Amino acid sequence: MKIKFTLVFLLFAAVATQAQIRKIPAEVTEAFKTRYPHAEKVAWKDVITSFEAQFILNGYTMTAEFGSKGDWQSSEKKLKFEELPDAVKDGFDKSKYTGWELVSVTEIDKAEQDLQYRILVKKSGVQKKYLFFDTNGRLKRESLTI
Repeated sequence: MKIKFTLVFLLFAAVATQAQIRKIPAEVTEAFKTRYPHAEKVAWKDVITSFEAQFILNGYTMTAEFGSKGDWQSSEKKLKFEELPDAVKDGFDKSKYTGWELVSVTEIDKAEQDLQYRILVKKSGVQKKYLFFDTNGRLKRESLTI
């Protein structure tokens, strides 16, 4: 039984390792270079159905996701609360979460969708929520974190 478990574990580890070393297609890296020509410290990650680049651009920590044919799917940029558009800051300040502690702020740009802002807040160090605002400062949805 122990040998069987060990063999299954080794097989799983080999498959997981294979998935992580898949070569990034040239179409993907070229599309990335075209969209973000001044990106620095680029690190790629294979996320099975797409490829994700983590990088620095103009001092911002960013991620961008591309399909296997080089089609840009989304990007995220870490921001400070003060860098949010005034409408979004105002929308947050008027929300029921204004007294919660700010943890992080992210600008989310997805293909064929409107720009949105995700604000992670926490209360009492235990309760955490993601708040999603549109560019007009309207809270569109909220979700619990895991």
